[in-house]
Amino acid sequence: MTEKPDSPPAPSDSSQSPATPAAAATPGVVRLARIVRLPSPGATAMLAGAMLALGVAVGAAIGPAPTPSFAGSSLIRSLLPALAAPTKGTASRSTTQGVPPPAVVPQATPAPSGTASTRKSSQAGVTAGASETSSTQNTTTPSSSTPTSTGVSSPTKALPPVTHVWLIELSGTTFAAALAQPSASPYIDSQAVPAGALLNSWSALDASTFAGDAALIASTPPQVLETIVQPPCPEGAAGAQCMAGTPGGLGAADEFLKASISTITGTAAYRTSGLIVVTFGSIVAASSTGLPSGASAATLTSEPPAGVLLISPFASAGTRPATPFNPASPRQSLEKLLHQ
Repeated sequence: MTEKPDSPPAPSDSSQSPATPAAAATPGVVRLARIVRLPSPGATAMLAGAMLALGVAVGAAIGPAPTPSFAGSSLIRSLLPALAAPTKGTASRSTTQGVPPPAVVPQATPAPSGTASTRKSSQAGVTAGASETSSTQNTTTPSSSTPTSTGVSSPTKALPPVTHVWLIELSGTTFAAALAQPSASPYIDSQAVPAGALLNSWSALDASTFAGDAALIASTPPQVLETIVQPPCPEGAAGAQCMAGTPGGLGAADEFLKASISTITGTAAYRTSGLIVVTFGSIVAASSTGLPSGASAATLTSEPPAGVLLISPFASAGTRPATPFNPASPRQSLEKLLHQ
């Protein structure tokens, strides 16, 4: 029997091992088998810095940077929760849309804090303060007829239409001396003074100034001022009986005033716009003063107060006002003494 030769031994699995020289000679297998190694952190930082510098240089060369966006600003970040809140509320409303809202029950307003006694005392204090304020206002409110605290009087009343004034200067001393001898001056005592307003504290100069001012204050021209002076006593023995301060002198003044007033009051000018101002002065003949013959001189003085008598359709008859004469405001004196 012929022996068959043995088959050649089967190749071993080790012939396909990656470690064989044939496998080592293949390039793709070598790349897969290697472990990839990254650059070191220092090199990475340097590379990033270089890229950043390059980007900045390129951006500067291109032009100005675009307007920064507000997306990353702190304002948008702070508003994000508020913007998201309506979305949540909308979602919750959409899920509960079918459920009706609960009924609103009105509630009483709570009383202010504090005890009842404190509240009562506060209300009492407010009421007392209000009543005190009202009473103060009632007591301090000036009436329309009294002057205010600033010294401004009530609205000025219309002045009477005084445009014609007569100033009568009698020879004598004062109205007080004339009234002290009623038998020597019956007309002054019983008719002239009761027919007008007697101002005992006014002087003869006040009478002259007031007469001129009264005529000027009148708003309707012509303004007229007539001065009537009593004739002086004759010179010599005949004039001794009518010297000022004697009964004869007072009687002469009384007769002259009676004749003058009766003549003036009979005119239409007096009845419509007249005012008579009477006072006393020192009247002498021309020879004693060096004046031409036939002339006379009337001297008016401030002391002693001669007194002034106002007779007019607009004056209060039979009165003795205590109104002082204010030369700086004759209009005020006229308003107080005359009425329309």
